[in-house]
Amino acid sequence: MTTTATATAPRSGFHARRRRHYFLFVTPALVVVGLVIVFPWLFTVYMSVFDWKIGSVAHFVGLDNYVQLATNRRFLESIVHTFYFTLLAVVFPLLFGTAAALIFHREFPFRGFLRSVFTMPMMATPVAVALVWTMMFHPQQGVLNYLLSVVGLPPSLWVYSPTLVIPSLVLVEIWHWTPLVMLIVLGGLAALPTEPYESARMDGASEWQVFRYLTLPMVAPFIILAAVIRTIDAVKAFDTIYVISQGGPGTASETINLYLYLQAFAFYNVGNASAVVVVFFVIILLLALLLLHVRQRAQWT
Repeated sequence: MTTTATATAPRSGFHARRRRHYFLFVTPALVVVGLVIVFPWLFTVYMSVFDWKIGSVAHFVGLDNYVQLATNRRFLESIVHTFYFTLLAVVFPLLFGTAAALIFHREFPFRGFLRSVFTMPMMATPVAVALVWTMMFHPQQGVLNYLLSVVGLPPSLWVYSPTLVIPSLVLVEIWHWTPLVMLIVLGGLAALPTEPYESARMDGASEWQVFRYLTLPMVAPFIILAAVIRTIDAVKAFDTIYVISQGGPGTASETINLYLYLQAFAFYNVGNASAVVVVFFVIILLLALLLLHVRQRAQWT
């Protein structure tokens, strides 16, 4: 019994010192996280219950800012625009990126060079891309309408049309971020085992059957990963939309981010903007939980 007690005492002392050293190393990181993330978030929640405009005295209004948002047609439309833009900006890059990955996964001449060229749009900064596409979208001098005239199609207003502005902005997203999806899916295709394909070909399976029952199920987790990354990026999209359309024409392409920017930095309505941030955070949190659920349902078999 004496031996057991003697052996236990050093172990207890070791674990106590280990816990002290652990907190010694973790504390600086906790302080930084608290100052950079937790405090700004709590202060935003605090500001959201005040009627506060820059240059005036703040007045406590409770949940009035949230009640006004629930009946604010412009804010509700910005939510619809955000989800509409996000849906298109996720689905089409996934389709085109997966198709490109299937093409570049095959062996053909100059594959490495063409793959490098295909990934070049992803390397450009969003503002530079937006400026170039702004010139291309011009109704009179833009190259897109010239290309339409070459094939005998009528010119389009592109981002100057309330009905076409969001699809036109999605066209920029497709061009810019399809290579990212292609690289993610291509990495998944490169990691797939070869034995199931050899067995399928010996059994006489067609190309479509191989894709439908082998390639697609095995590469699905990588496609879902690309969908998660694209969704996060599309929901918070701001720079491309702001540079090209500024939320116009009118408010036809005004997303939550643009509405928030105008409330905070154009109208200086800090209280209302803080309430928008809180609501936007809740939307993103629910969307993240949904994506994580879908991601965990994916089977790596």
